[in-house]
Amino acid sequence: MPRSFIALVLDEATRHGVAAQVECLRPLSRAVAWVPPQNLHLTLKFLGEQSEERLGVVRSVLEAAAAGIAPFALTLHGVGGFPGLDRPRILWVGVSEGALAVRQLQARVEEGLARHGFSRETRSWHPHLTIGRVFDDRRWRREGTPALREAVARAARLDLGRVPVAAIWLMRSDLSPAGARHTALASMPLRPDGPGATGAGAPSDGQS
Repeated sequence: MPRSFIALVLDEATRHGVAAQVECLRPLSRAVAWVPPQNLHLTLKFLGEQSEERLGVVRSVLEAAAAGIAPFALTLHGVGGFPGLDRPRILWVGVSEGALAVRQLQARVEEGLARHGFSRETRSWHPHLTIGRVFDDRRWRREGTPALREAVARAARLDLGRVPVAAIWLMRSDLSPAGARHTALASMPLRPDGPGATGAGAPSDGQS
């Protein structure tokens, strides 16, 4: 069975902008497996291996989660690391404008799936776009040169694109020696006039 996940996808302009930033950082560390441009996305929920029957349930949950939510926008801002940049496991791009809206959308997805027996995420969820995974902690620390630290510090202050969010995507991930290949299985458009609409449009995080 294929692995699957739920995500928000990037428009091409923003994808190219993030990929360009990755190319600036790539030569500064050989300890990172960088995410290729075509695989950049914002994960709402990783599902792992699921049967076709269970994926049908996921589609229904996503349709319900998208109802009553108007399309909104995310601003991608800054580069950071989990749990921190001294010894990161994940390098990410964060979200500024639209962060509350996407948290509320993710919570709808999480709650809907939990009602159908899918396991809940045990950690707090923070919207982010994974751009790399550190596979060699010792090398990362050895390569902690001024050039790398300065590049990451500059990237932490950058706006990297404004992403229009109009749908939730169910994605499939196939692993191969060449890396992961992501395929869209379904997309559920956000529908402000659907069941559950509040008349207030998309949730607002108070930022313009």
